[in-house]
Amino acid sequence: MDFQLTQDQADIQSAVADLCARFPEEYWQDKDAKEAYPEEFVSALQDAGWLSILIPEEYGGGGLGITEASLVLETINRSGGTAVSAHAQMYTMGTVLRHGSDEQKRRYLPKIASGELRLQAFGVTEPDAGTDTTRIRTSAVRRGDHYVVNGGKIFTSRFQHSDLMLLLVRTTPYEDVRKKTDGISTLLVDLRESRDSIGVRPIRTMQNHETNQIFFDDLVVPAENLIGEEGKGFRYILSGMNAERILVASEMLGDGFWFVAKASEYASERTVFGRPIGMNQGIQFPLAQAYAQLEAAAMLRWKAAAMFDRGLQPGFEANAAKLLASQSSWAAANAAMDTFGGYGVTVEYGIERKFREARLPLVAPVSNNLVLAYIGQNVLGMPKSY
Repeated sequence: MDFQLTQDQADIQSAVADLCARFPEEYWQDKDAKEAYPEEFVSALQDAGWLSILIPEEYGGGGLGITEASLVLETINRSGGTAVSAHAQMYTMGTVLRHGSDEQKRRYLPKIASGELRLQAFGVTEPDAGTDTTRIRTSAVRRGDHYVVNGGKIFTSRFQHSDLMLLLVRTTPYEDVRKKTDGISTLLVDLRESRDSIGVRPIRTMQNHETNQIFFDDLVVPAENLIGEEGKGFRYILSGMNAERILVASEMLGDGFWFVAKASEYASERTVFGRPIGMNQGIQFPLAQAYAQLEAAAMLRWKAAAMFDRGLQPGFEANAAKLLASQSSWAAANAAMDTFGGYGVTVEYGIERKFREARLPLVAPVSNNLVLAYIGQNVLGMPKSY
């Protein structure tokens, strides 16, 4: 085992950091205040090839793995940016690359790699199903050479800035399957051809996440856009979700390291009662504790990424990395807020913006309680709790 970055990985980290330096705190403050999509930043990432890093070279991508993709996203957040505005294009690749047909890959991947197409929308969650994905009701009925989709999704981000959407549907009703995970299928929806059949209601949230509730009214999707086999889509999504857990954990770690760095610098410079506040153990120790927790979570994240890149499915490692990354980042956020005191709640320093970001990962993209239930039941063998 080698816990050091290779030279190529260090070069990726440096290049991404240099790109992020072109988008300072003022840029993110402006986008946050206006609830605007960071189009310039996302375009810069795409133009530099970072959003196509997982696409094989034969299709025009970087041909690298989840490890390198994790490094890109961590570096964005570690630089004070927000990778969530573009990260879906990475974690949806897991489903397409592993389960898409050769024809689908030839048709879409080169255009995604070049930036001609964006795959940023991921339609899974529904208002009445929540985390119980098997209970989704959005239906896709096969009619000849196409499917007709009706239903709706919630918390679907970046819909307005995506050309393609990975969509989870029921091709067999829940009541008609023996196993609850059967009868679920995955479709790749070309939004350029179908927006008239999709209604959108933006949802305002505590952070600039551009999320939406969407509604399908006789949406027509060619049958050739079915990913893999009909009725087997749940396992395909799980494959992509392991990638999602690893990548989102990397963003959380980036935020956590950003909090610690900003707070440590401020604590060394801010003088109260004639001495730097960083001399006080009440300031110093929480930051040191958070940093240690972040480093530990990062190690598990790297393990999960290495397993994924070897073709394995690191269910425990990916989920546990997300759990620990979210907890350590939240600890760092609180330590930073305490360090900055009243200045932490002002917009100027960026702490309050990132503080709002740091709260969400405790409950999404999967609640930490469900991660603990997964570990208790599937790893430790205890009785199923839900």
